[in-house]
Amino acid sequence: MNSKQIIRMNHKYVIDTYGKQRSLALVKGKGSRVWDADGNSYLDFLSGLAVNGLGHCHPKVVQALKKQAETLIHVSNLYYNEPQVLLAERLVRNSFASKCFFCNSGAEANEGAIKLARKWGHTVGNGIGIVTLKRSFHGRTIATITATGQEKFQRNFHPLVEGFKYAALNDLASIEAVLEDTDCAIMFELVQAEGGIHVATGDFVKGIRKLCDERNLLLILDEVQTGMGRTGRLFAYQHYGIKPDIITLAKSLAGGVPMGAMLAGPKVADIFQPGDHASTFGGNPLASAAALATVSVMTADGFLKNVRALSKYLFADIRKIAQRHGFVREVRGLGMLIGIEFDGPVKNAVSDCLKRGLIVGTAGENVMRLLPPLTATKKEIDEALAVIEAVLEKFENESAKT
Repeated sequence: MNSKQIIRMNHKYVIDTYGKQRSLALVKGKGSRVWDADGNSYLDFLSGLAVNGLGHCHPKVVQALKKQAETLIHVSNLYYNEPQVLLAERLVRNSFASKCFFCNSGAEANEGAIKLARKWGHTVGNGIGIVTLKRSFHGRTIATITATGQEKFQRNFHPLVEGFKYAALNDLASIEAVLEDTDCAIMFELVQAEGGIHVATGDFVKGIRKLCDERNLLLILDEVQTGMGRTGRLFAYQHYGIKPDIITLAKSLAGGVPMGAMLAGPKVADIFQPGDHASTFGGNPLASAAALATVSVMTADGFLKNVRALSKYLFADIRKIAQRHGFVREVRGLGMLIGIEFDGPVKNAVSDCLKRGLIVGTAGENVMRLLPPLTATKKEIDEALAVIEAVLEKFENESAKT
């Protein structure tokens, strides 16, 4: 089918929950590039919203999927499966965690973290309250949109789940102001991606860890977007010199295959018992094999060091470009998660990038979001930067005329 045919069928048969970009129907991907149904090529610096951390169709992930698909695709979690336990061991060995729970998405991982925290709260007598942050995003289920500190995601879905309240990023006093004796956890993202690419400071993160220790609260970090190498470390918490009690993962975990995970530290690793929580497809052999291949690539010698070097290179050049355009307020982010804030809407600039063969995204109305594959080359980064600079120059010229 061509693009028009695919789009026509989509409008007829698929519930429209996403605002599609420029009628783009993608049919193929390899490395940092994708192709549409009409044969047009695009440099993908959105990476499937951070899912394709290793780029599209990474050969080791593809090989693992082919081998596993020929062996065992699914088995109930009533039984043991080898790829799942190998993956769990690898994640535990490379993190603070003692045990893992597997599911299918970031929202589901966060649901699991919320349930685990609440059961722990009941067990120790703390209560069930959870403090999250304004501008956060934790998913689309009823509990996770309640945890999300943005009213626009909650509109039309009331009544929400009780027990959540919101404080401000990098403002420890605002957290202390809302904490109550009936709380069990503080939950937040180290980089608020959907909220505009706002990065937690070291003092803030260490202050929350100290506060949790003093008040016997759990520290839950939503690493759905920042986990799996996106920030230049396997997990973003490793930049801060602290250990959380729970982290949640998804996005890049299985190289493009749907998978989520909740990693639990020793304080809570044995709180869930059979019957407390479950996920039919969670940790199935196919997804686990893909994730195991992904983790193997990301933990290989030199991989994350190269991500950090690419990030430094990309940030430096973007900031040089930004300095030449007065309407760019700020460039911020961590690793290969980057936001360029304009003094007005970025929608037209993002569309212009797409017309020139570069896929980027948004993080709110005024922020252009870049999520390059962690495997991108300097040549591909230079190509993307050339497009961004041309678009910003056009944007500035058009603004000057008006």
